[in-house]
Amino acid sequence: MTNRSRSYIGRVPRLTAWDAAQWQEGRGGICRPAWMDVKRYFRAPVMWIVLAVLAVVVLMQVVSSSAGYKTEDTSTVVAAINDGKAQSVQVTTGDSSMIKVQLKSGQQIDGTSQIQAPYTSDQFAATLQTNMQQAVTDNKLGSYTVKVDKQNAFVGLLLSFLPFVLIILVFLFLMNQMQGGGSRVMQFGKSKAKLITKDTPKTTFSDVAGADEAVEELHEIKEFLQEPAKFQAVGAKIPKGVLLYGPPGTGKTLLARAVAGEAGVPFYSISGSDFVEMFVGVGASRVRDLFEQAKANAPAIVFVDEIDAVGRHRGAGLGGGHDEREQTLNQLLVEMDGFDVKGGVILIAATNRPDILDPALLRPGRFDRQIAVDRPDLTGRHDILKVHQKGKPVAPDVDLMVVARRTPGFTGADLANVLNEAALLTARSDKKLIDNGTLDEAIDRVVAGPQKRTRIMSEKEKKITAYHEGGHALVAAASPNSDPVHKVTILSRGRALGYTMVLPDEDKYSTTRNEMLDQLAYMMGGRAAEELVFHDPTTGASNDIEKATTTARAMVTQYGMTERLGAIKFGTDGSEPFLGREMGHQRDYSEEVAGLVDEEVKKLIENAHNEAWEILVENRDVLDNLVLELLEKETLNKEQIAEIFRPIVKRPARPAWTGSARRTPSTRPPVQSPRELALTNGVAQLDGPAPVDILKLPQEPTES
Repeated sequence: MTNRSRSYIGRVPRLTAWDAAQWQEGRGGICRPAWMDVKRYFRAPVMWIVLAVLAVVVLMQVVSSSAGYKTEDTSTVVAAINDGKAQSVQVTTGDSSMIKVQLKSGQQIDGTSQIQAPYTSDQFAATLQTNMQQAVTDNKLGSYTVKVDKQNAFVGLLLSFLPFVLIILVFLFLMNQMQGGGSRVMQFGKSKAKLITKDTPKTTFSDVAGADEAVEELHEIKEFLQEPAKFQAVGAKIPKGVLLYGPPGTGKTLLARAVAGEAGVPFYSISGSDFVEMFVGVGASRVRDLFEQAKANAPAIVFVDEIDAVGRHRGAGLGGGHDEREQTLNQLLVEMDGFDVKGGVILIAATNRPDILDPALLRPGRFDRQIAVDRPDLTGRHDILKVHQKGKPVAPDVDLMVVARRTPGFTGADLANVLNEAALLTARSDKKLIDNGTLDEAIDRVVAGPQKRTRIMSEKEKKITAYHEGGHALVAAASPNSDPVHKVTILSRGRALGYTMVLPDEDKYSTTRNEMLDQLAYMMGGRAAEELVFHDPTTGASNDIEKATTTARAMVTQYGMTERLGAIKFGTDGSEPFLGREMGHQRDYSEEVAGLVDEEVKKLIENAHNEAWEILVENRDVLDNLVLELLEKETLNKEQIAEIFRPIVKRPARPAWTGSARRTPSTRPPVQSPRELALTNGVAQLDGPAPVDILKLPQEPTES
C-alpha cells in the first residue's frame, strides 16, 4: 500500500456546493435526491409563477371571447340582420365561429344592442355573407366584415399541455398523501427508524424502578459496548437480540429508552407497524435499509417496539398467512442471523404477545435473551412510586409503602397514573400538598372510575346496595382463608353502584383450594344478603355470578380441584391464537364429561352460596350494624371495618383435602427452616418478616 492510498483511510469526502444542492438529508439520516422532494417544488416561486400565468391566460381567453356581447339564438341574430335592424355585422371564422351584431340606434333585443350567436358550418357562413351583401345593396345593413380568427401558438400550446400538467400534479399529490408527506414520495422503501441524538431528552436506568432483573440484563449490554475486551477475554459473545415481554404498562419501552440514554452508541427506534405497507416487498426493503444504516454506524442498537406486528407465526390464520408480513419477517431473520451477517448490531424488541411470535425468531442466535418484565412486587411498587413522586409536593404524613400495599397487581403505568390523578385532584381543590385522602381517591378513580355524584338513588336502592356490599365484606371477613377487607363504599363509580375492596397484605403468586373456595363464598355474599334480608334478589349480582362461574369452572377444568373428575386438564386454551379467542378454545372431552363439568361447577357455586348464607345468618347483627354505618358515612376504611367486625363469628377451617379418600394426609408437619427453628427455640431475632404458622392437619380426612 502506497502512502497516497493510506492517506485516504478514515477520511470523509467533502461535499461540494453542487453536491449539497443535489442531495438533502432526510429523516433518520437517509439521504435522498433533491428532485424527489415534492415540497421543494411547491415552495419554489417558479412553480407559482407558472401556475399564475396559466390562470391569467385561461381567464383572458374566457373574457375576450364574449366582451360586451350577449349570446342569443342563431335564428334571432339572422332575423335581426334580415329585418334591417343591424348596423354592422362581424363574422368570425377559423378557430372560433361566431356572428357578432351591432344593432342600429334605438334597436334592442333582450335589453341590449350587441348580440352574438355561434354557427357550426362553413356553408352557413357563405350563405350568410351572400345575404349580407344583398342587405348592404338594399341599404338594410350598414357594413359587414369577415375576420379569420387564429389562436396564438403559445397560448394554444399552453392550453394543450394544461390537462397533462394537472394530471401530474394530482398524481404527485396522491403519492404524497399515501406516504405520509411530500418528503417521503418515492421513498417508501426506506426505513422510518428514528435516530436518537444527543439533543433528545435522556432516560437512564435510575429512572427505572420495579424491574431490577431486567435492568441488570440490559446493563450488561451497556458494559459490553463500552468494554468489549472484558467479555472477549473469556470468550463471551454479547446477545444479538434481546426480547422484552410482559403485560402492557410494565415499562418495556421505558427500559429501551433507558438503554438509549446509557449506551453511548447510535440508537435506532422504530415500531413494528412501520414495516408493513400496502405494497408487497416494502417491509423487507425497510428492514434491509434499517440494518444497513445500523451496520454503517456499528456498534449500534436497534429497538423495535410491538414486534408482534411483523413477527407473527408464518402460515398461521384462516387465510394461510400474509405475504407482505412474512416477507418482512424473512428479511428480519436473515439480517439477525443469516448467511452473511456482520456483528456490531444489537436488536432489542418489545411485545406483550410472545406466544404468537415465530419460533425461528425466538431461537438462540437471534433473540438469545428473553427478559420477562412482569408486574412489580410490593418493593417494586414502592420504588416506582418514589420515582414518580419526584416533582410532586407530598404531605409529610403520606406513606408511599401504604399506597404500595393498596395497589397489588398495578403496573408502573397504573402507579404513575395514580400519582398524576392525585396531583390533578390536589390542584382542582386548590391545595398545595398531596395528602392521604387525595391518594385514596386517586386509587379509587384508577380502579373503578370517577365517582358519579349526579346519580341520585332512592333510599330503598341505597339500602339494598348497602346490604349487598355488606354481605360481601362480612363473608370475606368471616372466611378463614380470605384476604382482609380494606374498603366498603356505596358511592357509585363507573358501572358499579358500590364496591368492596378485598386486598392481600402481601404479594401472592399462588392460590390454595381453600382460598378459592373462600373467594367463591365472598362473591356470592352480596346475592345471599339480598335473599336473606329482602327475599327478592336484584340484578346487582350479575358481575359476581359471572366471576364466580369463571373461578369455579377454572377449578374444575384447569386446576383439578374436584374429587369426582380429578387432576385432569379439560379443554385446550390458546392452541391457535390467530383464529380469535373463542375459536382458539377446543373441547377435547366427551358430552358425558361436559355434563360432569357442569355438575361440578354448579356444586361448587351452590356450596359457596350456602356458606355465605350461613355466615350472614350467624352474624346478622354485625351485618345490620355495618349497613347502618354505611348509610350514614357511605364509605368505610379498613380500621372502621375492623371495629365493626370485632364481634364477628369466624367460619371454622375446612378439613384436609387431597382429592381422594385413598390418599390419607400425613400428620407429620412441614420441615422447619433454620430461621423457624431459631425463633422456636428462642434464639436471637433475625431480620425479615416472621415465618407463617405451620398448618396443623387433622388426623382423618373428610370430604368437603
